[in-house]
Amino acid sequence: MRSPVFKAELSGPMSDKRTRRITVKDMQPAVFKALLQFIYTDSLPSMLDLCDSDQKEMVKHLLVAADKYAMERLKLICEGILCRNLDVDSVATTLALADQHHCGNLKEACVQFLLTGSRMDAVLASKGYTHLKRSCPSVIVDIFERATKSRKI
Repeated sequence: MRSPVFKAELSGPMSDKRTRRITVKDMQPAVFKALLQFIYTDSLPSMLDLCDSDQKEMVKHLLVAADKYAMERLKLICEGILCRNLDVDSVATTLALADQHHCGNLKEACVQFLLTGSRMDAVLASKGYTHLKRSCPSVIVDIFERATKSRKI
């Protein structure tokens, strides 16, 4: 099985031998369908019918599901997609997501995106920055310290 969490729920000591049902909460049906497709085929579904922002949201939700169900390969794939699609409007919320779900590569890509170029003012004005500040204050401190160190060099 690709998910040790599902494996434990279906066949571990805590499984209900009378029924083979698992109730999945806190996940949109489309995300669960994509998760199942990945479990069975090792590939993501086509998302060409979704606009760019909906594609990003789907990948973010899949990353959360991958973390919840300990699916490291899916998590790495989602991180890679999000790393390649960073922009000023979404980088702060993506950084918060990376911090909350222990995505080191994605977190590093977000910080580098912020520290490179003249994007900081636009990011500070975004709604995502307010969320980042509230939910992950240690990340703000880390960015500040890294920005200060890079200016000294």
